[in-house]
Amino acid sequence: MKLPALIIRCSRAFARWIVRWQNWLVGAALMGVVLVGLRVWPHRPLGSWLPSSTAVYDVRGRLLRLTLASDQRYRLWVPLKDVSPSLVDGVLLHEDRWYRWHPGFNPYGLMRGAWVTYVSHGNRQGGSTVTMQLARLLWRLNTRTPMGKLQQIARAVQLELFYSKDQILEAYLNFAPYGRNVEGVGAASLAYFDKPADALSLPEALTLAVIPQDPSRRLQAGADAPDVISRQLSTSRNRLYAKWKTLHTADAGLQPLFALPLRLRPLSKLPFEAPHAVDQVLAQRKVLSADTDSRVTTTLDLDLQHALERQVDRYVERNSGRGIRNVAALLVDTRDMGVKALVGSADYANADIQGQVNGTLAKRSPGSTLKPFIYALGFDQGVLHPQTVLRDVPTAFGPYAPENFDGHFLGPVTATEALVRSRNIPAVWVASQLQQPSFYQFLRDAGISRLASEKHYGLALVLGGGEVTMQELAGLYAMLANRGELRPLRLLAGDTHGNGTRLLSEEATFMVMDMLRQNPRPDETTGAQPERLPVYWKTGTSWGFRDAWTAGSFGPYVLVVWVGNFDGSSNPAFVGVDAAAPLFFQMVDALRAAQPQMTEPVRHMPAHLRRVEICLASGDLPNQWCPQRGMTWFIPGKSPIRVSQVHRPVVMDDDTGKPACPPYAGKRTHVEVYEFWPSELQRVFVQAGIPRRTPPRNDTCVLTGVDGEPPSITSPLRGSIYAMRLKSTGQDRIAFSANADASVREMYWFVNDAYVGRSAPGESMFWLPASAGNYEVRVVDDRGRSDIRPLGVNVVD
Repeated sequence: MKLPALIIRCSRAFARWIVRWQNWLVGAALMGVVLVGLRVWPHRPLGSWLPSSTAVYDVRGRLLRLTLASDQRYRLWVPLKDVSPSLVDGVLLHEDRWYRWHPGFNPYGLMRGAWVTYVSHGNRQGGSTVTMQLARLLWRLNTRTPMGKLQQIARAVQLELFYSKDQILEAYLNFAPYGRNVEGVGAASLAYFDKPADALSLPEALTLAVIPQDPSRRLQAGADAPDVISRQLSTSRNRLYAKWKTLHTADAGLQPLFALPLRLRPLSKLPFEAPHAVDQVLAQRKVLSADTDSRVTTTLDLDLQHALERQVDRYVERNSGRGIRNVAALLVDTRDMGVKALVGSADYANADIQGQVNGTLAKRSPGSTLKPFIYALGFDQGVLHPQTVLRDVPTAFGPYAPENFDGHFLGPVTATEALVRSRNIPAVWVASQLQQPSFYQFLRDAGISRLASEKHYGLALVLGGGEVTMQELAGLYAMLANRGELRPLRLLAGDTHGNGTRLLSEEATFMVMDMLRQNPRPDETTGAQPERLPVYWKTGTSWGFRDAWTAGSFGPYVLVVWVGNFDGSSNPAFVGVDAAAPLFFQMVDALRAAQPQMTEPVRHMPAHLRRVEICLASGDLPNQWCPQRGMTWFIPGKSPIRVSQVHRPVVMDDDTGKPACPPYAGKRTHVEVYEFWPSELQRVFVQAGIPRRTPPRNDTCVLTGVDGEPPSITSPLRGSIYAMRLKSTGQDRIAFSANADASVREMYWFVNDAYVGRSAPGESMFWLPASAGNYEVRVVDDRGRSDIRPLGVNVVD
């Protein structure tokens, strides 16, 4: 037969075959399209059928807490690729060897199960495949009846049609029962072996593989060793291992491992670490419901957490007799702003101290812990430098007259000494000189939440009139360590670092850190070894002894410690330097011992910072008569600069012992240098019993030149309006007073250029206004220097 004829004949035969079977082919094609459509059509992920637990880890992967899912089950979804292959193969070998080939049910297995159960009356067997078991778990089917078994088969076929084999196997591994209220290999491996599902040994993997078949009986603990697997579970596991060796001959050498006792951790021993920090993380996740990851890695370091907790426990135990029952502490790594340890209370389980309250989130009065930022703002705004001499004397700032904690005044103190010794008057004075930003605006810019209006606080904000949280305070001190750049705290390792916001200059923060470094450790702390790393720290005590604080930085860390009561009750022992500072340094020493290689991040001196010579008595540039000089940090173009006026020469007449009057030619004279202190400081020296030579004066001399400071009116108050009662018009008097240079003996008062009287420096003179109105008050000292201030007077009924 010729080739063309053969081709034609075969084509006709094929056409007849197509005609005869076309209905079957069309049906098969449609069936294929339906099957493909069922598979590719979007379906609800199997992982979302049941709620999941949350596993919270520290930064090194150690479990802090495994939470219960919303249905009170421990269930942690693990992708199939993250499950130990030994566990996967062990489950299929034990449960369903034909899993990869059957359509969801195994007819042979079903028939064998029915024969054993209903005919030979042996142990009940269901003949269920992995897919059928998943169907029973998802739809909560009762499969002990024939109708329930048919429903199970139908649901299993449905699963096979909608999902791939890997998806079904993954869901089964995550939903299978593992005894008690544990479901899924993720939760079981973590709860029983403290390991992720991909790190199981072969004995552990095969143990988990056999539990789901009868979890309640196989997890029954033995009487002698309740944490060791029971004999029944060990027998089932070893039986599976015998099958395993026939397929994995290389694992035959692991036989000795199966002779060793295998311990399962009781659920009561699941870790419950850093409870306040974990609660905060879980609360944040609840707000950000879009985050569905069942694993959360925090920035916490469990070693550092335990170090702080041990110190808190010991400190509270030793100081309970002083009424110290509750403590909170927070440790932050300034390099990445990660929270490394968080102790929210002294005892999470103690209801008497409201232990479950997270003290690091509570709003409390910070006392003097905010003072470093006042000085930093003053440096940036050119108000002062570290050696500026400030006046720690009784001072009124309008209607506000603050006092020092100890009730005493030191007179002239440098800014560094004022900060280290936590003097209130100098800090309030610096805050009163701030312009833009004010201290209030600075706190707002720094993210301090829930502040009232600026007028509500006034200058009392400087001394703790507002409230901050420990976490906010830690962020502020980390800003100092990071040279003026504010960055948010991080509690989740996955949070991006982000860019910071500069609120202070590098120069200002460098100077403040240098001041804080000079604060000596309290003698009564630990008797530790000499400092290897500097500690930059500050204490604080709130009004009424309700809160004791110490905050500071060392090495790469910022540490904040609070001592008090959550109910706000006071205790005279709650003083920052006495209650919080000892614990602060005990923690510092413990952390250094735990990290002997701890170093401080390299922080170079700012390029625009300079060292200049100053007169120690005044903090100004030294004149030629200044006897003691020192050095200070100085920001060119910002820091105040003037020549000191405290030390001045006086030409003395050898014959009279009084100041000589010029000209000096023909007279026997010598020069003596005196300290010319303002009148307010002279009074403090007298009160403190500090002798100061009064500069001599010769009133017969005609002034040829005037040195020294002009007077400064202290009353009437700047910007104030005085109210006179209508019925007592002609009786209400207003006090006039001013501070003056040490060379001044008399001061003369004028109102609208009319002379009204005189007074000694620092003493008051009273003036009676004739009527309401606006006046101009002027004072002139006996050296011709003056000060002027407007005065408003209103009449009220």
